[in-house]
Amino acid sequence: MGRVSRRVFATAALAALATVPQASAASARAGRAPAAGEMRGMWIATVTNRDWPSRPGLGAAAQRAELLALLDAAVRARLNTVVLQVRPTADALWPSPHEPWSQYLTGTQGAHPGWDPLGTAVAAAHARGLELHAWFNPYRVAMHADPGRLAASHPARRNPGWVVPYGGRLYYNPGLPEVRAFVREAMLDAVRRYPVDAVHFDDYFYPYPVAGQTFDDDLAYDTHGGAFPDRAAWRRDNVDRLVRETADGIRAIRPGTRFGISPFGVWRNAATDPRGSDTHAGVQTYDDLHADTRKWARENWIDYICPQLYWNIGFAAADYAALLPWWAEVVRGSGTRLYVGEALYKAGDPAQPVPWQDPAELSRHLTLAGRHPQVRGHVFFAAREVATDPVGAMARVVADHYRRPAEPPR
Repeated sequence: MGRVSRRVFATAALAALATVPQASAASARAGRAPAAGEMRGMWIATVTNRDWPSRPGLGAAAQRAELLALLDAAVRARLNTVVLQVRPTADALWPSPHEPWSQYLTGTQGAHPGWDPLGTAVAAAHARGLELHAWFNPYRVAMHADPGRLAASHPARRNPGWVVPYGGRLYYNPGLPEVRAFVREAMLDAVRRYPVDAVHFDDYFYPYPVAGQTFDDDLAYDTHGGAFPDRAAWRRDNVDRLVRETADGIRAIRPGTRFGISPFGVWRNAATDPRGSDTHAGVQTYDDLHADTRKWARENWIDYICPQLYWNIGFAAADYAALLPWWAEVVRGSGTRLYVGEALYKAGDPAQPVPWQDPAELSRHLTLAGRHPQVRGHVFFAAREVATDPVGAMARVVADHYRRPAEPPR
């Protein structure tokens, strides 16, 4: 089935299901007015052209049309927020004075696309009653390991000492204060220029572990790490500083703009730390990504946290039903809002466990979340699946939970 026909099918399914009474607890919940401040969001990933643009090198008019179609899909799904990735690999989807235009627009890093994608997205989202959260990846420089493939003007080429190759990719070194200052200013430039509703980070801080490889930050640690008991504590402090400094910068530049982070869903396993979750995950953000996400939420350093709970109910290593109450307890009384990242992309994927073959799996997630008042909404990964909805999982969510239009998520 082609892209257009899938989109038409999904639209028809959403419309039909939204009018069919559902004899379930979920639909009873959906029949009331949406809770004030409920998040109903979707991510639009631009890295590797995952969601948008569909391919690099499209003309400005075609790129704009595809973007507006995704915003319209969000409206049809009764969402109220889009989280647009505007700095996927130390580049920009706006005319940044700090970094080159993204290669995912034109196919050539640094080439002007002929329009302003972020400016257009903010205006078009607001015209549709949607919030626009600008999504930045702080430290990823390239999805390859060859600095020579970067634009000649790229800061990573002008400052090769900032860059660490690791796992076949290039990263800025979070342990260098000058790197932290640069990436912060590069991101805050977008906040100065546009009335974005929030700044959004995903789960990438220090990179995910790669077997047999070492992230080489020896020189930075020798220079700056002397006050810390070990390298891991120093790395966590580096990430803490970026989070605090970014939050301060947002408040200074555009008061009222929020700051949210969407981390990997497991902070630490309980076997590692009694404060951790009842999970057996192979990655723990505290230890492997050096991101103390629990602290940021509990101490209200950020306005919202949106953990990526990308597992089904009953998954042995990381059960959605175990992680949801754990995160609810983390934010209790903190002032930090809890939204849940949902793996719409897994629905119907034959490579995923059996529960994901049931289009109702995600709807059950929202039903379970409804039992925890700390959960203030959900964000779906990602826009392509919201638009095409290949197995009807999003339509089921709309029918069971989103039968009334969304209020703003504030």
